Amino acid sequence: MPLSMMGIGEKSIIKKVGGKEETKRFLENLGFVIGGTVTVVSSIGGSIIVNVKDTRVAIGKDMANKILVS
Repeated sequence: MPLSMMGIGEKSIIKKVGGKEETKRFLENLGFVIGGTVTVVSSIGGSIIVNVKDTRVAIGKDMANKILVS
């Protein structure tokens, strides 16, 4: 399921990072790597705040849809 579908406080493993090569590289540099753990901290409007690699990152829902978790 896409990261944008996760509930607040839910923890998941990143299975796939999609999008164009440039987008994938950008997300991987933020810490969204396959096998990594991600937790949703909050979801307000069109943004999601997640905890990834002990860092809080805010991304738009369009970017969050490119990150598949389980």
